[in-house]
Amino acid sequence: MENKKIKIGIVGLGLIGSSLLKALSKKGEYELFCVSNSSFEKALDFTKNASSDIEIVKNCDIVFVCCEVSKTLETLDKLNNILDKNTVVADVCSIKKELLNKDFNFDFILSHPMAGTEKSGFDAGFEELFENNLWLIEKENDILNEIILSVGAKKLLIDMKDHDFMCAQISHLPALLSYALFDSAQDKSKQIASSGFRDTTRLAMTNENLLNSMYELNQENIEKALDLMLEKLNNLKKLSLDEKIELFKGAALKRKQMYDDLGKNIFKI
Repeated sequence: MENKKIKIGIVGLGLIGSSLLKALSKKGEYELFCVSNSSFEKALDFTKNASSDIEIVKNCDIVFVCCEVSKTLETLDKLNNILDKNTVVADVCSIKKELLNKDFNFDFILSHPMAGTEKSGFDAGFEELFENNLWLIEKENDILNEIILSVGAKKLLIDMKDHDFMCAQISHLPALLSYALFDSAQDKSKQIASSGFRDTTRLAMTNENLLNSMYELNQENIEKALDLMLEKLNNLKKLSLDEKIELFKGAALKRKQMYDDLGKNIFKI
């Protein structure tokens, strides 16, 4: 007897949602159901089950909520009216403050794929986005684990109470610093800028809606991370040249060991 295909719902088809759709559609092992107000017609190239009506995911085994950060809780409340306790629901939100300790009728799992680019929208998604990247989860689940593995990601179990400050340090603050670095450079300096300036200011192209939500919902953690950064910079100013060089050498070595040749994080505590 043929095994029944897992039914997967994807609500929201921006960068993360569309990448998940494109990656899973290649497998042929899943039945995919997609929801988007603006991009469901594009999703029809990857699955016959695409709609603007959230009811389409009613009978799914697992549903990924991939909409904007500011709309995630609202979407979960809508799903609460149509899903039952047997359905697994995982968000992909970069901020968990509003989602911690929430109770729903379904089996809710906080999760966050640590993958992305400065681009947004359905067309920005690509099937390799998750490959060899971490996918953070708050608890184990067989179906979720299988899908994470299927798209090439590596699961990491973490305490989500620490999530927002961690992301403030390694994601949200870098975006703000990228804006500040770009803005502080004079135009005549930008005229001669090459790859170093290009790479360190890439996040200045972050979608402004995402930036607004990020700062609105995670302001306390971002400012705490910024204070730590300013403290480091102020301490750096006080060091002698030799002390600065030693500090830079140590940081360079640690940074070199943090990523493999493909640019994937291999850092171990």
